[in-house]
Amino acid sequence: MAGLYLHIPFCVKKCDYCDFVSFACDSAPEEYTQALIRELALTAETGMYREGFQTVFFGGGTPSLLSGEQMQRILNAAREYFVIAPDAECSMECNPGTVTSEKLAGYRKAGINRLSIGLQAAQDSLLSAIGRIHTYAQFTHTLQLSRDAGFANIGVDVMHGLPGQTKQDYLDTLRAVCDLGVQHVSSYALTLGEDTPLYFRVQSGETVLPDEDAVADMQDAGIDYLESRGYHRYEISNFALEGFECRHNLNYWENGEYAGLGVAAHSAVRLKEWTRYSNEETLRDYYRQIEHGRRPVREVIRLYPADEMFECVMLGLRLTRGVDRAAFFNRFGRDMADVYPEAMQHLRDRGWVEETDSFIALNRRGLDLQNEALNYFM
Repeated sequence: MAGLYLHIPFCVKKCDYCDFVSFACDSAPEEYTQALIRELALTAETGMYREGFQTVFFGGGTPSLLSGEQMQRILNAAREYFVIAPDAECSMECNPGTVTSEKLAGYRKAGINRLSIGLQAAQDSLLSAIGRIHTYAQFTHTLQLSRDAGFANIGVDVMHGLPGQTKQDYLDTLRAVCDLGVQHVSSYALTLGEDTPLYFRVQSGETVLPDEDAVADMQDAGIDYLESRGYHRYEISNFALEGFECRHNLNYWENGEYAGLGVAAHSAVRLKEWTRYSNEETLRDYYRQIEHGRRPVREVIRLYPADEMFECVMLGLRLTRGVDRAAFFNRFGRDMADVYPEAMQHLRDRGWVEETDSFIALNRRGLDLQNEALNYFM
């Protein structure tokens, strides 16, 4: 299985905590659409990803700044140059207030069958505190428009640890999302990008964030609440109704191949060895490479087997089911527990790990301390 990721690096306004590569504008430039289509062709010419893609994901930025017609041309080009599975999951991120019924109809016509809507919080005061430009009412309107357009697989992103947020605020957000009947919830702790407006406000003392204990308390309460509503936790930060797990992201966590196209996108493919590609990070450099008929690759990294094994562990232990022992053995010719005997013993001693013949997984305590657990494998 391989996934295709297309980065749309444009936002109406960059959020105050975000340090992702993105640029402010009201709509996705046509020049970028054409460059992305050309990059699809250039990537196909390499002969990589011959077996095609089982998933497609438009991330950002704000992919919903694309028009329906732009989305159709991009996906038509993807189908022209690659094999896209008939049952492929085709997802896109969407921000409240950036779509219309016409746009959504265009996305559906193009083949998008899954939406991920960025809510973050149900309280307008909290949204304002982190520089989001939408309201909760705009979110519910966007959700209704999406359902009216025929979307039946919709995920929502929320955050905890926001300035001024209480545990009750967070639980109220989760309750609102669950009551609306979405199929998937992603819940992330606020991560402050350096040199962002919110970072400087926190550093100066103008803005105060909840302390670590409060954030951990929110997370624990959120897990319990989502599971009580039928959303099973399948990854550290992701919850889904049965059958609605994000297949594209599962491919990442299972350390599968993926092609990343667009500014600052990343790819991973098995050639003679596991190889990672990183694209140019500025529009100017990206456009220049495309104009000269070259893939816009900035960096190529070839991984040693030991690094590749560690990546499988690092990503697989994010999943509640853990690392697939048979898949690990088939890939490397050794069992994970035999490769890392000391690390495994440390996890057993601390009671953080669950082992079966099929999987090695962190339990709930281990997932809460995943970064610390991974230190034993380094």
